[in-house]
Amino acid sequence: MATKTTTAKITEDKLITLYMDHVLEQEAYPMSIYKFCKLYKVKEEQFYEFFGSFEALQKRIWDKFFENTIQLLTANKEYSGFSNRDKMLTFFYTFFEVLTLNRSYVLFALGNSKKMPEKLEELKGLRTHVKSFAKDLINDANEGKKIKVSKKSPQVFSEGAWVQFLFLLKFWMKDSSKGFEKTDVAIEKSVNTIFDVFDSTPLDSLLDFGKFLYKENFA
Repeated sequence: MATKTTTAKITEDKLITLYMDHVLEQEAYPMSIYKFCKLYKVKEEQFYEFFGSFEALQKRIWDKFFENTIQLLTANKEYSGFSNRDKMLTFFYTFFEVLTLNRSYVLFALGNSKKMPEKLEELKGLRTHVKSFAKDLINDANEGKKIKVSKKSPQVFSEGAWVQFLFLLKFWMKDSSKGFEKTDVAIEKSVNTIFDVFDSTPLDSLLDFGKFLYKENFA
């Protein structure tokens, strides 16, 4: 295999790009950090300045997907005035647009060769981000409620949002419709359904149902 030359300054983003390109071009993960660095003319100590392992790099890729999504949301001057429902819709729409730009990598990373525990471990950091985003939404909604019993549990709601995301992720991975329009419909229906029943159905029941859907579709 010919050695490739990297002349650009080594940054976190550069290493991520090299890694993702390598995975897609070789259709395999690098065998070792030593061989990866030698191939791309990167000093090992430069790699370790940013990542302690390939596993850490893989998780960071999902962090980047989330960060890019938030940057796009905040760049929209109208976003701050959206209702919580529309903020959640916009978040999912935008996140899956980001994933679509990286679809080949995502399908490889979460392919059938990986078992469910391995997939979930890679998404561990993303889970924290998604749950935090959902918690912020429900905390914002609770601020306007003076009666304690009418307030909703941020913890339960955020867990439900994560289960919902996993369901949509699996749906998107299987979606072959033009422009992934079926995924857009699934996002709209699922978010609207959650918000419509939020005030009338115990969220614990919804969470149990969501976990069932996840096991049936993502396992």
